[in-house]
Amino acid sequence: VEEIPEEPKCPICLEYFTKPVSIDCGHNFCRGCITRYCEEWTTGDYGPLCCSVCRARIRTGNLRPNRNLAHIIEKLQEESLKADEVGKENVCERHKEKLNLFCEKDEEALCVVCERSPEHKSHPLCPLDAASLYEFVNLTKKLICTRLVIPRGVSDMLQTKLIISQSTDKKEAERQKVVSEFKQLHQFLEEQEQLLLARLRELEQEIVRWQNETVTKLDKEISRLSELIGEMEGKGQQPAREFLQVSPRQTTVTLDPDTVYPGLVLTEDRKCVRCGDTRQELPDNPERFDPVPCVLGCKGFTSGRHCWDVEVGGGERWAVGVARESLRRKGLIDFNPEGGIWAVERCLDQYRALTSPEVPLSLSRNLKRIRVSLDYEAGQVAFCYADNEAPIFTFPPAAFAGDRICPWLWVWKSQLQLCP
Repeated sequence: VEEIPEEPKCPICLEYFTKPVSIDCGHNFCRGCITRYCEEWTTGDYGPLCCSVCRARIRTGNLRPNRNLAHIIEKLQEESLKADEVGKENVCERHKEKLNLFCEKDEEALCVVCERSPEHKSHPLCPLDAASLYEFVNLTKKLICTRLVIPRGVSDMLQTKLIISQSTDKKEAERQKVVSEFKQLHQFLEEQEQLLLARLRELEQEIVRWQNETVTKLDKEISRLSELIGEMEGKGQQPAREFLQVSPRQTTVTLDPDTVYPGLVLTEDRKCVRCGDTRQELPDNPERFDPVPCVLGCKGFTSGRHCWDVEVGGGERWAVGVARESLRRKGLIDFNPEGGIWAVERCLDQYRALTSPEVPLSLSRNLKRIRVSLDYEAGQVAFCYADNEAPIFTFPPAAFAGDRICPWLWVWKSQLQLCP
């Protein structure tokens, strides 16, 4: 639904809209203003792009032209221009004052400033209305004389009356047209108001439903984490031999060159991957990721408990985790368990668990190495600090259903190193 604001001005430039467009939340902006706003927001790294009025998240490629609003702006500007032209007709071009006097010698309309000027100082003056009436009387006298002398005078008078009558009819028709158009506009605005109010009620209901769902999910996650903490505390009290028997086995992992995106570069030992300067000419085999910059590990798992470390260094754009071997390779993919991926990512200064929806993580910016743990039978994927094993995030139990689970990396302007 395209929103029609009560005051047709852009919230950014505070001027009448120029090429108005609507965004996802229904607010309107000048196309140029919202485009610059989006560019500055993205360049400034302020987080998810939001509307400057209601702070709702928006998408840059979803700008819809608001033709109804553009039509209203055009009408308002036309009416304003007409009013300005009418006002200028009775104003002195030289002094910008109202014309209210008439110079009988120069036969010229004057303002109060012209009256005191040297060129009209000693000239006879009279009010402009009186001069107009005087001229009208003289014109009437001449008209009477002309009618007496010229036989066609009567015919001319009738013709003049006809013209005046036609002009009056035309003005009345124009007035009726204006009244009709404004009635239609008023009706249209009332309909739009009702539509927008209905949409607002729907949005309020959606927000309440989303809040309830989010609270329920958070309650479940808190309960799961509490159970996990209790389980970890119980394992920590076991004898060393029993504890070591349940700890995941450190696994040596290498990367599969047949799956690596052509824009990524692998080292000879297949333990390190980074973004290349140019796209490599690699075979377009079905296993290769394209256009998403990903790579899978050579070895996948269908049972057991395994763990390995990934050195992330100072990279600001990366993701680390595991994925189903049957993961889609061509085109865009979903970075969440529903899409076959269990991972955590860093995007600039923000860390997130790639769940659905994503879960923000409060991690140290000095994070250098992260440990990935996989318990296939339990369907559990967990992440922790490699140096002190402090937990980072544990995904809810998943059903791998016999699928081979492989190490998975996503690299963008970064370098990742597998350890050992």
